[in-house]
Amino acid sequence: MERVFSGAQPTGNLHLGNYLGAIRNWVALQKQYECIFCVVDMHAITVWQDPKELRSNIRELAASMIAAGIDPEKHVLFNQSQVSAHAELAWIFNCVARIGWMNRMTQFKEKAGKHRENASLGLYAYPSLMAADILTYKATHVPVGEDQKQHLELARDIALKFNNDYGVEDFFPQPEPLILGPATRVMSLRDGAKKMSKSDASDMARINMTDDADTLSKKIRKAKTDPEPLPSEAAGLEGRPEAKNLITIYAALTDSTVEAVLAEHGGTQFSGFKQSLTDVVVDKLAPITGEMAKLKADPAYIDSVLAKGAQRANSIAQPILREVKEIVGFLNS
Repeated sequence: MERVFSGAQPTGNLHLGNYLGAIRNWVALQKQYECIFCVVDMHAITVWQDPKELRSNIRELAASMIAAGIDPEKHVLFNQSQVSAHAELAWIFNCVARIGWMNRMTQFKEKAGKHRENASLGLYAYPSLMAADILTYKATHVPVGEDQKQHLELARDIALKFNNDYGVEDFFPQPEPLILGPATRVMSLRDGAKKMSKSDASDMARINMTDDADTLSKKIRKAKTDPEPLPSEAAGLEGRPEAKNLITIYAALTDSTVEAVLAEHGGTQFSGFKQSLTDVVVDKLAPITGEMAKLKADPAYIDSVLAKGAQRANSIAQPILREVKEIVGFLNS
């Protein structure tokens, strides 16, 4: 069976953009693939994390994945730092990858900004660890967004160079990107030109996965709009980012299209549409947020799920890592 690997960083304050952009898609993949889902806590510390918050965020992300429909019995769910093969293979890949390749990674430039010399070595080498995450399991497919396409290409380059350098044709597969339809780009509820973000100063700018029904209703009611009614066609959303954002959220949560939503709601004032949107958001998210709250209240259960997942991940990773060590020329006991 084809194997999917996907991971997310435990950075806290999960919001609707995280759910629509990644987690919901992972749930659907379970029907077709053998899936390995990873809370990539080693990636998280490429920038400093408060240890107490990091532990809480790891559990929160795991809870959100289970609450949204990830099945940790049928598939593998674990946190990265519990499987040492990721770090071991990343070092070998550090010795395969070229500095020139790393220098081309645009995400490092964006994250490091003007203070590149003060960025951690881990942030610079992040793509090598990502390659190890994928290839530790010989994953055949990886769901990717725009910001990770370049890193997946690097993983393919590393796999190819390792195979060529050591004369082991096809040992590591060339993982294929899974492009899961048009990406749902969720914008701020206060500024339709900015992405929804956990770092926004205003909590009213985002729909958190921990918000209860009353909070969800309040945020949508107060979301920024313009004075014009909704258009009947998508072209009418040009220059109206807040309107486009709310329509996009509605379409994504109802598995519809912007065109279909406008055909139904075109000509409606925002007061009426916001009520319809509130009904949809509460219907889709309230069960998830309620289940998340239950799971977060039982950290021992979350820890047990992650520990069992790590055991299963290790059972896949260790034989592959052992082969890699033999290929490279290391002595294995």
